[in-house]
Amino acid sequence: MSTAEGYGEASELRSFGPAKAAARGAVATMVRSAATASLRTPHTGTVVFKAGERPIPAVALATEDADVIHRWLRAGPVRVRLQLGCHTEPDVDSANVVAEIRGREKPAEVVLLGAHLDSWDLAVGAQDDGTGVAMVVEAARLLARMRPRRTIRFVLFMNEENGSAGAKAYAEAHASEVHVAALESDAGAGRPLRVVFRGGEGGEAFLAPLLQPLAALGTDPAPARQDHFGADLHALARKRGLPTVHLIQDATRYFDIHHSAADTVDKIDPVALAESSAATAWLTWSLADAAGTLAPPTIEPPPKEH
Repeated sequence: MSTAEGYGEASELRSFGPAKAAARGAVATMVRSAATASLRTPHTGTVVFKAGERPIPAVALATEDADVIHRWLRAGPVRVRLQLGCHTEPDVDSANVVAEIRGREKPAEVVLLGAHLDSWDLAVGAQDDGTGVAMVVEAARLLARMRPRRTIRFVLFMNEENGSAGAKAYAEAHASEVHVAALESDAGAGRPLRVVFRGGEGGEAFLAPLLQPLAALGTDPAPARQDHFGADLHALARKRGLPTVHLIQDATRYFDIHHSAADTVDKIDPVALAESSAATAWLTWSLADAAGTLAPPTIEPPPKEH
């Protein structure tokens, strides 16, 4: 993984590789950290064992350590001793945090802006997803005295990193409500680059005039299609054909620290974070106050099993 775009493919190996390896008799797995840089800091992440699959120890190595083992393997077999202190605690109750600004004309139509509260415990989770939470709260602060046409709902989801239980619970609890668009802030603190969306026909023409003010931030105001849900929007959007809109931020250095002990507040550029917060607030307001709404995308069949 040398670029941010490689994370999707690289993280599949970390998440689903151990179960596949266990089915073939492996006693443990090691994977090179899904990261674009490292100072010998391993980058962790979710490992999935479904019902009936045999769980085995699974570790992510710092990229430097993985490279050393690769060099040794070229000379012959390598023996490794694993000593792990990680474990899974029993589930406990946790909660989403929900607030809203009631719409003045169409209060039953909801535009959702969300981020997730939890993080991996290697560090404080400053960029994943402390900055996303900060952007949602800042958008709420900026919009609190305004009265949009539709209801804006701000949701801080719990448990994104460990199975998205908060997102699934929200989708179930609010299944009868009309959501017309959803946004998610879960991309760090980089400056705003462009806007992508998942929606039906005419989406570009609908969004283009709403995005023009973002050019003042150096953001490309031309919307682009991208088949992207966002982890905390997946449960709600996949089944309902809900349009999603995402602010693409500069992620050049994001995966240098993602899911590692280096994800600390000193890595955050406050100017870039302020720009992305302003862009997020404007996007949310524009979707909630527009005369019309994004056409929903075609509902797709359930994803194939990995």
